[in-house]
Amino acid sequence: MNVLLWVLQVALALLYLAGGSYKVFKFDALANHMRALPRGGWRALGALEVIGAVPAVTPLAAAALALETLALAGLYARYSLKLAATNPMVWAAVMGLLVAFVAYGRYALRPLA
Repeated sequence: MNVLLWVLQVALALLYLAGGSYKVFKFDALANHMRALPRGGWRALGALEVIGAVPAVTPLAAAALALETLALAGLYARYSLKLAATNPMVWAAVMGLLVAFVAYGRYALRPLA
């Protein structure tokens, strides 16, 4: 189980680093496409995602990113009409559930010392 959690952590860290960097540095296209949040909101979410990709804060970051990503999935669901693989809501929901599993695994499934 520990190996699975580490593989998921590394993959999710890279995805969150990429997505967070996009939200911080290329937020104009995102803010114009999705006006549900102001530009500062997108930047704050991006900064949270970039900080959450740091391995030293994994359990806490996983819990925070699970809440952030599932809330973002709800926001995408409210403003998206089509359920397709290209819809950001689908990816946010999947990533949110995976990071919630990592948080659960790091808090509840840790081996007894």
